[in-house]
Amino acid sequence: MASNLEQDLSCSICRDLFRDPVVLCCSHSFCRDCLQTWWNQSPIKTCPFCQRRCKRYTDGPPLNLALKNAVESYKEQRALQQPECSLHSEKLRLFCLDHQEMICWVCRDSRTHKDHRFSPIEEAAPDLREQLRRNMEPLQDKLKVLDQSRGKFEEAAAHISLQAEQTQTQIRAEFEKLHQCLRDEEESRMKALREEEEQKIQNMKDKMAALSRDMEALSKTISETEEQLRAADASFLLQYKTAEERLQRCPLVEEPQIKQSDLIHQAKHLGNLGFNIWMNMKKLVQFFPVVLDPNTAAPDLILSEDLTSVRKGKKQKVPNNSGRLIDGFVDGSESFVSGTHSWEVEVGGKSWFVGVGGDVQRGANTEFETWFIFFTDGEYSAVSYSGPDKPLSVKNLQRVRVRLDFDTNTLTFTDPDTNTDLHTVTDSFAKIAPCLLTRDAPLKISPKSITVTV
Repeated sequence: MASNLEQDLSCSICRDLFRDPVVLCCSHSFCRDCLQTWWNQSPIKTCPFCQRRCKRYTDGPPLNLALKNAVESYKEQRALQQPECSLHSEKLRLFCLDHQEMICWVCRDSRTHKDHRFSPIEEAAPDLREQLRRNMEPLQDKLKVLDQSRGKFEEAAAHISLQAEQTQTQIRAEFEKLHQCLRDEEESRMKALREEEEQKIQNMKDKMAALSRDMEALSKTISETEEQLRAADASFLLQYKTAEERLQRCPLVEEPQIKQSDLIHQAKHLGNLGFNIWMNMKKLVQFFPVVLDPNTAAPDLILSEDLTSVRKGKKQKVPNNSGRLIDGFVDGSESFVSGTHSWEVEVGGKSWFVGVGGDVQRGANTEFETWFIFFTDGEYSAVSYSGPDKPLSVKNLQRVRVRLDFDTNTLTFTDPDTNTDLHTVTDSFAKIAPCLLTRDAPLKISPKSITVTV
């Protein structure tokens, strides 16, 4: 097929690929130089192939551009399929295994490739193809892993959107509770102010009514007395004693005063208003010394909306991130590195763990360690990552108090209901986080009371 194509793209005069091909009126094509040489040898300009007489051309026969492009394209393809040596213009038929390059017969005998190993192209190509395929397999495997990782990232992105939506909903709900509390507090205080206003205005009205009655009685006495004063002497004297007795019966009342208690007690309504509102909101707001981190929770653990309790549930599809290091557990949202920390956990159910996990400094090494109070099969034990279990002589635990003191390097587990120490650990704590696990009933972090010191 290649031979037929090369024949079609060759000049019938020089038998080589067309160079600057021109086309005659009879549709036959030749190299421009070959045709000119042919015509120079003949008195009549005819087609070298069909002998048909050609018309006169002012600038010579026209260029066959399509044929020229086809020849150039064929040359490029042939060069790729049958490359030649740039030094010797010979076909590259050998592959130097030492230099990993194609060479010609002349190159093989040169000093450059002395004592090298060679292979025919037909043999080297399949071997190197197979080697390249084997070398490509780790990349293909890596591509599959990366593709799986991309799928996990896509799932994580969807999970992040779900987390953001859920968190947004819970934030709005929490603020709505606070807003409602403030609205209720506002309404209560406005109602108290209105009631005091109504009471004290009514008190003023009652006092004004009594004052009006006293004024009316005085005015009547004064008017009657003034009328007698205007009477004739005899008539005045006849009524004098009566008038005098009337004046005596009408005692002078004390001038009424506005008392402090008659006014609105503004200080009661406005004094430390914000603080008093906040104190009343303490009934609604709780403080938890430990908050659980849902990004560390095992897929079969369900956290409460306020992230203070955990229970066993249906396995969820969540990203397998680096925070989920201990199967089945959930960690606190904060790791402790200094100071003293204490929290209580309400326990229940048939199987649970309450404790801590993290890094400890042992000599020059930092090691991972855990300590727990563990309940299963009706028995309580103290367990650790690196040490043996220790049975505990305790019954019916309702709560477990955990106290971590970095200053004394002690970790203490206590029954707060009986104030009994359950287990104490001493170690060089570096970074410790609370941990919980339940296989059935919920575990709940107990809130701490808020104390305000003035």
